[in-house]
Amino acid sequence: MSADRHGHTHRLDLADATVREWDATVVAADPEQGIVLDRSAFYPGGGGQPPDEGVLLWGGVRTRIAGTRRGDELYLIPVEGDPVPPPGTAVRGALDDERRTALMRTHSGLHVLTGVVLRDFGAKVTGGNMEPLTARMDFDLAEVPADFKDRVAQAVNAEITADRPIVVRTLPREEAYAIPDLIRTATDLLPPDIEQVRIVDVVGLDLQADGGTHVASTAMVGRVEVVKMENKGRGFRRLRVRIV
Repeated sequence: MSADRHGHTHRLDLADATVREWDATVVAADPEQGIVLDRSAFYPGGGGQPPDEGVLLWGGVRTRIAGTRRGDELYLIPVEGDPVPPPGTAVRGALDDERRTALMRTHSGLHVLTGVVLRDFGAKVTGGNMEPLTARMDFDLAEVPADFKDRVAQAVNAEITADRPIVVRTLPREEAYAIPDLIRTATDLLPPDIEQVRIVDVVGLDLQADGGTHVASTAMVGRVEVVKMENKGRGFRRLRVRIV
């Protein structure tokens, strides 16, 4: 299966994270299962990034999309009670721009964070989660300097100010796995049947496999505040951050 498709849906978000509105045709629809489009910019969720929200406009009707679900298809989940367009309907899709942009800034900020922590402290990621402009990242780090939180914040914001380009590309799996530290999690979560690996490159700082959406450069992230560091057990350090 092509890297920009999921079931019958052409994934516009994988090629261009700036798309907010587009035309599509309904391939399948069910109030319980969801709506399948032939083309969609809705990010379905994954890798810690939540799914997008938005609307479908058709025939003077608005169907609100509360989230997505992945199965054999990419299903858009309508808000309960909203009308569902039947198969064959031409629709106009639109994302919640403020939410998506905030998530892109957050996700890119986390890549800067993981790049800094790996470079300066040699620690890989063990978990994480994000919401718009707030997130947590967990690291496998046995020893923590007393000024760890402040050093991380200073280094992350220096990299953001450096305005590093963020480039997305796709590589064959074998070529991708030849890149040192491509998998930034302590456990390799990439499914074995993925033949083409999507790579997100914060140029000069961080290079890793990733399926999410990102801004075009680190300067677009804003500023990262490291709000808190928590010790969650032996070698388990959690950083809570906010994007401002």
